[in-house]
Amino acid sequence: MAKTTKAAAKAPAQNYAAFFKKLKEFNVQYVSFRFTDLRGKLQHTAQHISTVDEALLRDGIMFDGSSIAGWKSINESDMILMPDVATAQLDPFTAQPTINVFCDVYEPSTGAPYSRDPRSIAKAAEAYLRSSGVADTAFFGPEAEFFIFDDVRINVSMNKVSHEIDSMEGPYNSDKIYEQGNMGHRPGIKGGYFPVQPVDSSNDIRAEMVTVLANMGV
Repeated sequence: MAKTTKAAAKAPAQNYAAFFKKLKEFNVQYVSFRFTDLRGKLQHTAQHISTVDEALLRDGIMFDGSSIAGWKSINESDMILMPDVATAQLDPFTAQPTINVFCDVYEPSTGAPYSRDPRSIAKAAEAYLRSSGVADTAFFGPEAEFFIFDDVRINVSMNKVSHEIDSMEGPYNSDKIYEQGNMGHRPGIKGGYFPVQPVDSSNDIRAEMVTVLANMGV
């Protein structure tokens, strides 16, 4: 494994005391160090609290970049996760108390941010925008649109490629026989944007999602 000295020297000053206070406050047992690949897919590696100290946070966590699509070949796969403890959030779903921390990805050989790390790309874009004089702030974020399905099937085989989705709300299920009965309350084609209950059958789960996100500071 390559040494982390150069990358650690470039790590920004962080409030580690506040981070460890949060770990103690919530009796955290695991820390999930998270990052995204070039396609925006969330990745992580978790460590038990007994291995998480200031030295680990300051020097970073070595990992194999060859397992991430579009990143490194096996002969140059060493990479460093540099935790940004300001992003620490208690995970609302894990069985064991877990803190999630987003990380920047660094090159161990140069100590520079990795050019295919989305966080590094966003920071470089913001720096360029500021240096150009066009603006001094940039905002990046996902489009928060998603769908809830009851069944998703995908097949890629020698003689067949297919995908099929199903939802009880689909208008194509208007005459389907369900064991509990078919109440007929479902949106029509492009009719699911603004209806109220009972057509809006996802009202409760959507409200729960938004409440959890709000509690996490989003």
